[in-house]
Amino acid sequence: ASVTVAAAQEKRTFYWVSHGSPADPVWTYFLQGAQQWATDTGNTVNTSFHSGDVPSHQEAIRAAIAAGADVIVTSSPDPGSLVEVAKEANAAKIPIININTPDPTASFDAYVGGDLVVYGKNWAQYLVDKGLVKSGDFVWMPVEVPGATYGVQEEEGIASVFKPLNITWEVTDATLDQAEIITRMSDYLTANRTKVKAIIGLGDLVTGSIKRVFDQVGVKPGEIPVVGWGNSLDTTGEVTEGYVNAAQWQDPQATSYVGLSLASMAKSGIPTGFNVIVGALYEKDTAQIYDDVLKGGQK
Repeated sequence: ASVTVAAAQEKRTFYWVSHGSPADPVWTYFLQGAQQWATDTGNTVNTSFHSGDVPSHQEAIRAAIAAGADVIVTSSPDPGSLVEVAKEANAAKIPIININTPDPTASFDAYVGGDLVVYGKNWAQYLVDKGLVKSGDFVWMPVEVPGATYGVQEEEGIASVFKPLNITWEVTDATLDQAEIITRMSDYLTANRTKVKAIIGLGDLVTGSIKRVFDQVGVKPGEIPVVGWGNSLDTTGEVTEGYVNAAQWQDPQATSYVGLSLASMAKSGIPTGFNVIVGALYEKDTAQIYDDVLKGGQK
């Protein structure tokens, strides 16, 4: 029995590398998941944020390899940016697990996170299945950064549902500035009020602005169906109050926790021949769960 105990106490050093910003509220939850995992397992997890700085992100992974990391868990700052460092980790026989942002071109051992095409498809399917949109209808899709990968992939999923049903849509630029978002969205809705049959918010800031926009334009909660992102207290509140029908939770804590678990498993020689797709579409009945997490109410 003593052998078993000794084996269980062998501690490992994990490196958790993020392209996010430490000031970004959603990344706070990713970080919490990593910290909780370290607490639960007794392993060391070295975390770092690189705020979109690709060379600094690459350097952090190379430093982890040089330090003889047991495993590396990393997000992907840009498609293709981690191809070389992933190969270096493979050569050093260090498991490298990709979280949050997939890059199939890099030789990661597994991916844990959302699938934006699937999320988009689910939003569109929700509107169709609930009878909220039908053939010939027009759907408005505001996004913070037009042309950014996330919106493009989400639109791809949406198109796969809407195109065959002859449902049309428009993606509009809302910017990243909260006040400007509300102004632009209010202007658009005022001009197109009669033709907009539903709204899909392609980002957290736009979905989180729906209540303020509806209140400003004089649209009642539930009058125009809305689905989209839901990683903010603004949106959990909107779902609870009926302004937003269903919102997408990204499972940030779970993403880090499962990513580190998979990495640990790979280090123990169990192959990670699969990806784990996370994310939950929540309605009014479960909005409180995510509201509690966002308020820091989790135990």
